[in-house]
Order: sequence, then C-alpha cells, then structure tokens
Amino acid sequence: MRPPLSRPAGCGAGVLGLALAVDAALGEPPERLHPVVWMGRGVSLLVPEDGPAPARGRLLRGAAVTAAGGALAAGAGVLLTRAAGRLGPAGAAVEAVALSSLLALRSLVEAARQVAAALEADDRDAARRHLRWLVGRDLDGLEPPLLASAAVESLAENLSDSVVAPLLHARVGGLPAAALYRFANTADASVGYRDRFLLGGRAAARLDDLLGLLPARLSAVLIAAAVPAGRGSPRAALRCWREDHRATASPNAGHPMAAMAGGLGVRLEKRGHHVLNPGGRPCLPGDVHRAVAAARAAAVAAVGVCALLPAPGPRR
Repeated sequence: MRPPLSRPAGCGAGVLGLALAVDAALGEPPERLHPVVWMGRGVSLLVPEDGPAPARGRLLRGAAVTAAGGALAAGAGVLLTRAAGRLGPAGAAVEAVALSSLLALRSLVEAARQVAAALEADDRDAARRHLRWLVGRDLDGLEPPLLASAAVESLAENLSDSVVAPLLHARVGGLPAAALYRFANTADASVGYRDRFLLGGRAAARLDDLLGLLPARLSAVLIAAAVPAGRGSPRAALRCWREDHRATASPNAGHPMAAMAGGLGVRLEKRGHHVLNPGGRPCLPGDVHRAVAAARAAAVAAVGVCALLPAPGPRR
C-alpha cells in the first residue's frame, strides 16, 4: 500500500480560507453534530459547581477533566487529519469543513445584527433575548446604550475566541491544535466563572488564558486595521488598545474590546466591572452594525495574516 503523501503540520492558506467561507455560507452545524456543543456539555456534566467537597478534590477534578478533554479534542483532530491525508487533494476540503465547525463568525454576526435591529425598533426585551446568545452577564435593567455596548464587546471578544484563535492555531498546529484551543475556550466558558467554579474551573481558565494570549493581541491589531470598514479610526483603536486593555478582569478579552471601542469612538461598559474608552460617546444601535463590518473585515484579514506565517514541517 502506498503511504499517504506528506502534508504540512499546519493547515494551509487554502484550508483556512475555505473554512471561513464554509462558515460564512452555512453557519454552525446543528447542535446534535456540533463538536463545540459536545465539549461544553461534557465539561459541564463532569465539573460540578463549588460545594462542600474538599477544595483540593475540586481542583484536581477540574484539572483532570481539562487534561482529558483537551487530549480527546486534539486526538480527534489527529484522526481527522490522518483520514484527510489519505484522500489526496480532496483531503484539504475535509480539513476545511472540520475547521469550519470550530468557527462562529456567521453566528456572531447574525446575533449582533438581531440585537441592533431590536434596539432600532425600541424592543428591549427582544434585544436582551438575542443578546443572551452572545453574553452570559445579567442584562436585566440595562438601558439601550449598555445593551448595544454589550453586543459590541462580545462581538470583539468572540472574534478573537471563535475566529482568529482557531485560524491561528490551525495554521501553526493543524486541526489538533485548533481543536485543543476550542476545547480550552469552551471549557472556560462553561466552568470558568469564579463565583461558581472557583477551583473546578481554574485549570480550564488558565489553559484558555495561555492559548488565547497571542490570538487576542493579533485580534486587536486586525481590528485596528479593519475599523475603516466600519467608518472607524485605526489610530484611535491603537491608542485605546494601549491605554485600556488592562481594564478587564480577563487578561486577553480587553485587547480586542479596547481596540474596537477606540476604533469606533464609543464607550464600552460592563456595569460594575470595567469601562473601555471612557471618553467615547454612548454606544448606539448603528455602532453595532459598524462593529459587524469591522469584525467581518478583520476575519478576512486574519486568513491572510495567518497564511503569511511559515508552515511547520511535514507530517505523514
């Protein structure tokens, strides 16, 4: 039997671009087939909230679930890559479809647009309902500027988490690296809340922080370059990124959010937690549309930037 052709360890530029195109055309898979949904449900099932159990036990359990889940996700990526390698040129399409299931640009854009449309119709209940797909914070009692602010913030943060980071990790380490990253990010979103999973979610949170370190900063640069698509200022984006990226509790989320706030010239606020670009004007529904335009342009630019990175060595 002929051995499979050697393939680069990281996904090629064509795979990255096709994956983004598939996500743009088809969106995310149904829940029953969605690997990210499986990841989140598995972690939520295995890592309980804080309780009377010994603290060390909760910490070890969370670490074990994170390690095992990450290994399973990366292992699935290895198997898919090997299967694709046996298909010759068609294997690139298989990898692209698999990678597209780890992206969420279309879903983010659609949710943000629905929030903006609801706010433009002065339907705050509908805005909150659509916004709950994007954020986990308490939305009760928030006025329209803060609802629009939450949509813009989430769009910027999730651009990094759900688009730029998977693309970057896929370029560097192929499907295994992208799947590992997406598991860490999903685990953190599921059990990374300090008020309910202080110890059980610690390992997931730390792994997500580590794997998101470079993508968050790359996302800020991409947003700064892309904000003209939303009638924004790259210079203001870079200034606000430099000044305000430490304002958030997350070590990574503040980078893309601050760049978006400065670039659009708006004040982004999570009440009781942080304010980004405090000198900016209140956020309006139209600013959500501007953020969508900037995010879409940044996602396309991410493919180009990742393609410029040197391809790792070959694999079989």
